[in-house]
Amino acid sequence: MYPDLSYLFHALIGTQPDNWLSVFKTFGFFLALAFLASAVTFYVELRRKAREGFFRPERVTITEGKPTSPTEIAMNALVGLILGGKGLYAVQHFSDFRHDPASIILSGKMHWPAALIGALLLGGLSWYEGWRKRKEKPVSREMDVWPHDRISELTVWAAVGGIAGAKFFDVFDNWDSFLQDPAGALLSGGGLAFYGGLVLGFIAVVTYLWRHGIPFLHAADAVAPALTAGYGVGRIGCQLSGDGDWGIVNQAPKPDWLGFLPDWMWATTYPHNVLNTAATEPVSSVPIEGCTWEYCMQLSMPVFPTPFYETMMMLVVFGVLWALRKRLQAPGLLFFAYLALIAAERFLIEKIRVNVHHDVMGIRMSQAEIISVLLLLISLAGSIYVWRRYQANPGKG
Repeated sequence: MYPDLSYLFHALIGTQPDNWLSVFKTFGFFLALAFLASAVTFYVELRRKAREGFFRPERVTITEGKPTSPTEIAMNALVGLILGGKGLYAVQHFSDFRHDPASIILSGKMHWPAALIGALLLGGLSWYEGWRKRKEKPVSREMDVWPHDRISELTVWAAVGGIAGAKFFDVFDNWDSFLQDPAGALLSGGGLAFYGGLVLGFIAVVTYLWRHGIPFLHAADAVAPALTAGYGVGRIGCQLSGDGDWGIVNQAPKPDWLGFLPDWMWATTYPHNVLNTAATEPVSSVPIEGCTWEYCMQLSMPVFPTPFYETMMMLVVFGVLWALRKRLQAPGLLFFAYLALIAAERFLIEKIRVNVHHDVMGIRMSQAEIISVLLLLISLAGSIYVWRRYQANPGKG
């Protein structure tokens, strides 16, 4: 496994692990790639739908030549404060930062003199830019802004809502651990529940769409392949880093008909996993003999590599949605098809995946299985609604 990029480069070109590249954690790197994949796919679909007449631009007024507003100065000063304070603190405590960047980035740790200098610099530059470009008489003009022009803002809203939701759902699923160390649970870079990210990210994006008058159902259809692409890429990060989202113990011999596949695709002990602990579920971890690096643990028994399976399943789901995106005419139908497919995928993978289980009317189910059932019901009801709506008025978006 590759807990950070130094291990990945060691595998690719033989450089020594635990160097400066270890600042860049593999899971975080692929999380960023996941948001990028989602944003690009979403942009392509929003732009296609705009060309086909499903969206209308929003008319906005732009004023040029105005001085920089106090709010803009304050926001830039805040960015400077964080960059300056966190940046110098990270340099001074590089060993701690290299091991766990989130413990510094998401905490109150700060080099305050550097933070104040950074705030003054960026705040001052913001004021100067406004002063340099000022006009004696500011000029206002109107311009059309299409939904795909707002992809950066949509991505930020989705990212903030998604990460907050993923963390919140994970805390709920691991309540005892949260009570033991609330700050550690909230500020840790790990522990992200997919469905939590989906729910709160969805709420954040819907709020943004409503504020800007963007038709929900067409936007939902556009985002369905994007969410699938992002999830699939994100699971690559889970697999490569060994973040604990693996399956149950698998000591069965690999079937002969899978003989052409590498052994790790059937079962693996996740050597050098990012958890790096002896208290790993579902089995304990043991040291890797002869390893002198920072991450030197592996599982004592092989398990199913479920993140890899999910990536492959998401590739299939993405292909299905991409093929259907122009064929399903009823607005919203593609999105509800997406909900059904991801619900079925997650329900199936939970059968061989390690997770916290809850007692639901005498039935042991994981949080993901419970939400999968709910999503299937929502998908069915939603599909019936949008289909009947389309049948009643085929031209209604």
